Amino acid sequence: MKKKLVIVESPAKAKTLKKFLGSGYKIEACIGHVRDLPKSQLGIDIEHDYEPKYITIRGKGKLLAKLRKDAKNSDIVYLATDPDREGEAISWHLISALNLDESKTSRITFNEITKKAVTKAVKEARDIDMKLVDAQQARRGLDRIVGYQISPLLWKKVKKGLSAGRVQSVALKMICDREEDIENFVPEEYWTIDAALKVKKSAFTAKFVGDSTGKIELTNKEQCDKILKKLKNAEFNVSEVKHSVRTRKPLAPFITSTLQQEASKHLGYTTQKIMMVAQQLYEGVETGEGTIGLITYMRTDSTRISDEGFENLKAFILEKYGENYTNETKIEYKNKRASQDAHEAIRPTHVELTPEKLKPFLSAENFKLYKLIWERFVASQMKPAVFDTVSAVIGANGYVFRASGSHLSFDGFLKVYSRVDDDENSGSKIPELKENEVLTLSNVDAAQHFTQHPPRYSEAMLVKAMEELGVGRPSTYAATISTIVKRRYVAKQDKVFYPTELGEIVNDIVKNNFEDIVNIEFTAKMEEDLDRVEDGELFWKEVIRQFYPSFKEKIDLAEKLVGEVEIADEVTDHICEECGRNMVIKYGRFGKFLACPGFPECRNTKPFFEEAGVNCPLCGGKVLIKKSKNGRKYFGCEHGGVHHEDAAHPECNFMSWQKPTGEKCPQCGEFLVEKGKKPVRVVCTGEKCGYTIEKPEQEDDEQTQ
Repeated sequence: MKKKLVIVESPAKAKTLKKFLGSGYKIEACIGHVRDLPKSQLGIDIEHDYEPKYITIRGKGKLLAKLRKDAKNSDIVYLATDPDREGEAISWHLISALNLDESKTSRITFNEITKKAVTKAVKEARDIDMKLVDAQQARRGLDRIVGYQISPLLWKKVKKGLSAGRVQSVALKMICDREEDIENFVPEEYWTIDAALKVKKSAFTAKFVGDSTGKIELTNKEQCDKILKKLKNAEFNVSEVKHSVRTRKPLAPFITSTLQQEASKHLGYTTQKIMMVAQQLYEGVETGEGTIGLITYMRTDSTRISDEGFENLKAFILEKYGENYTNETKIEYKNKRASQDAHEAIRPTHVELTPEKLKPFLSAENFKLYKLIWERFVASQMKPAVFDTVSAVIGANGYVFRASGSHLSFDGFLKVYSRVDDDENSGSKIPELKENEVLTLSNVDAAQHFTQHPPRYSEAMLVKAMEELGVGRPSTYAATISTIVKRRYVAKQDKVFYPTELGEIVNDIVKNNFEDIVNIEFTAKMEEDLDRVEDGELFWKEVIRQFYPSFKEKIDLAEKLVGEVEIADEVTDHICEECGRNMVIKYGRFGKFLACPGFPECRNTKPFFEEAGVNCPLCGGKVLIKKSKNGRKYFGCEHGGVHHEDAAHPECNFMSWQKPTGEKCPQCGEFLVEKGKKPVRVVCTGEKCGYTIEKPEQEDDEQTQ
């Protein structure tokens, strides 16, 4: 019998494969990449057509020696790394790193780790797909050039250890741009009028729409008061009733990006954690009957379900939920890229293994994610949900109100997957109404509202926005988001992202000097070019050839500009208690701090708080610019968190995310803050007060001098 060696990436995957392939196969893990570009240098030979220089990753020598020995003692070597660009590149590097005989080496891929899929992959073993390898080489080359040539400029400008990246810089810009939109947002006042009505003993609410001529926008109290006056003794009469049926179709099974969005939203997991747990489910989990791969490959852009997968699912739905819930034919969902259709959607490998059956064998995290994937997959091929809807038009003294509601008459796919956003009042009900029926008015009231600024990005929202804009690829989102958080460019608070002061500085440098790098359209076009490389339509080096010359010009120009504006340490009036020198402002991992210039003889440091130039609106103390524990800038009182025996200076709990003016609102008495940049506005912090004025430009100029 021939000796057969199978090389996979991880020990967990190796353990699962051993169960299916038996004693005739030796399964070993290479533990990820074995070769890469060197960390100490660019690793791309600019002078020789951008040829990459690959070296063995430090610490892999002993493992590679063992794998070479195993390969030498084998008649056939199968490279079974993951079925994507990265996995293809790892297999390609293994051929070089292990000096494999290509005539005795084959590539095998499987989208699920089941016996049928693995044995089929071995029978259909193939050569390395160089189109996939080249797409990965192009991405790696571009990312290396951008990162290794912009980052040194940030070291000069701000501090050592900062970085810029082709995708991470765009993600940071998106968060910074959103924060600027919020700062510049001017809330607009609007009003609503609701009528509380009764018919017989049933109560319901109707909303004001307008009058017989059309819709009326309510913008102020005076306008509402006039309408309320005319409605005071008006008769409310039903003029029209419409009954209809609305269906809600099931959602597509998960792809990488939608899994990240939904798991982030419903389970509260970070994208990095989602992909880590999904990898565990894919590679195999001990279930009492051995190790089994529970889901298909989790890096996919395809919503396709195989015919076999559908037939198994159809039989399961029929048996468990009945004929009313079962579709005879497969529901096809549209894919964004046809070339990615080699993969399936993310689905359970064995649909009959319900979450409840597996719960005793899974960790809490594995169970929750598996349950989400299983429910979404099963629901994707079930019948639509059906709602009976009713809409009524109600007249009152020439004005028009509308009431609507719906009732779920058949739950369909919602029986399994109810995590859906529905803004059509699917749960609201109104009583049975008849045309010309007179209603009893209980109360009619007007309420003031203000438009809300665009929301900050949660992790799910950022992933969705990046996907819609074509920035990066779903398989890279987790690493991208993790990087900007670890670098402390953004802070996560209340599940949303805020740019830190450091992040804003880095974003400004990259934005002002390398417009293309943070240009969303440019970045999306580059992703399309990488896809064209994968499709065999474009040579991989051509992508770099088109990019590098103009990028080099910007680097050279920025080198000069950054050199001219390099910031020297700012000397302060704070005296070092240990040596008597004037302390200077330094930038560290957490932002600015005070340090003694006598380093290394004197290592004294302490926090640095800039004064905001205004007094605390609560106690009159100085307002300081501080940092939260995760790096977000805020304004706090100098007496905050400190108990003073002096009754004139008690502990003060004042804090604000926006700069306070030191003055109170003339309308409600709450304190005022500054928002926006151009123009700067003075805004009341009271939730129910819409007071806002534009700050005179002259004031702003004087303050910045």
